[in-house]
Amino acid sequence: MGFSVGIVGKPSSGKTSFTNAACMTDFKVGSYPFTTIDANVGVTHVRTPCACRDFNVQDNPKNSLCVDGVRLVPIKLIDVAGLVPGAHEGRGKGNQFLDDLRQADVLIHIVDASGSLDSEGQEVAVGSHNPSDDVKFLEDELVEWMLGIVKKDWRRMTGRIRSEGAKLEELLLEKLSGLNITRAHILKALRASELKSEAADKWTDDETREFVKMLQKVAKPIIIAANKIDRPGAEENFKRLQDEFSDYLIVPVTALAEKILKDLDKRGVIKYIPGNDDFEIVQQDNLSKEEITQLEKLKEHILRKYGGTGVQNILNKAVFDFLHMITIYPVHDAHSLTDSDGNVLPDVYLIPEGTTAKEFAGYIHSDLMDSFVHGVDARTKMRISDKHILKDRDVIRIVSAKGQK
Repeated sequence: MGFSVGIVGKPSSGKTSFTNAACMTDFKVGSYPFTTIDANVGVTHVRTPCACRDFNVQDNPKNSLCVDGVRLVPIKLIDVAGLVPGAHEGRGKGNQFLDDLRQADVLIHIVDASGSLDSEGQEVAVGSHNPSDDVKFLEDELVEWMLGIVKKDWRRMTGRIRSEGAKLEELLLEKLSGLNITRAHILKALRASELKSEAADKWTDDETREFVKMLQKVAKPIIIAANKIDRPGAEENFKRLQDEFSDYLIVPVTALAEKILKDLDKRGVIKYIPGNDDFEIVQQDNLSKEEITQLEKLKEHILRKYGGTGVQNILNKAVFDFLHMITIYPVHDAHSLTDSDGNVLPDVYLIPEGTTAKEFAGYIHSDLMDSFVHGVDARTKMRISDKHILKDRDVIRIVSAKGQK
């Protein structure tokens, strides 16, 4: 799990409820601001078709789960303290929030779609607050936070470009590497903002802000979870968010429904695979008639209507659509698809698109990358070179000078 998904939003919007539903944790939930003081860190899963179906084998997962041909791959989730306007100036838990945010690669913004919380996270009449305001303020806070870091010692930094011939992207990387921002992020933001790095000392304040806005979108992309979609007025606000923020991905979510379904599945009352738009009641005697009726309503009005509770959907989009990850299965034997202990397709790794076979060896162990000889594609049984670019659900054997995987 070399990357993290950050769960952000104003106090009481449902961040911790989302995290508990996703990770099956019991972090403290409350209806008052700043219930979360320190960041809650949990492990959840993204789902993907398992390679076991491609080969028609029974697998023995070790670092993940496989349920009916669906591989559930663990990822790290960070639920940070609630954010209020002025956080970049230290309001609320702002400084802590932003410090926790440094390690997140993609952000899921939990928005109370019912409009029942003001900007500070205090309860108000349902529908009296416009969730669009929450989207605007979060983006503004992130930009102001990053802008403050970029502009610090700006004149001295741009002076080094003239006096030393330093490159702007290298200087920015020095400043921003602690935010998990890479050179690729910086170069992409420079291209998107159409600003000349060699003229950085002449950038106006508006131009600098435009660059930082682009950098935020590239390095800390935001997906919006329209949470509490089951509450009155939420569907109308969801449509309003879609109309007003057409450049955002907005997913309808009910964290409460996801938690209920997972709890019942854990108890063996129902069979539910996270992300499905259906479930099977397997112990009807353990449910009252009222509970069965409520479950049927949940199925009809939430799962069928929205294609699920939205929790798994938005996690998958964060990892596969925004971080562009793929799944790769390393094996010791390309014919039996086993590790050295005989386990079939035991491990799966999430790695970035474009990763080569040799680079992937480094994800398993640095020694494997250093002593890489070649790989073997389990589908074709053909050798693959160090520069071979891997594809999603590839199953490969790594052959190294020091040993084999």
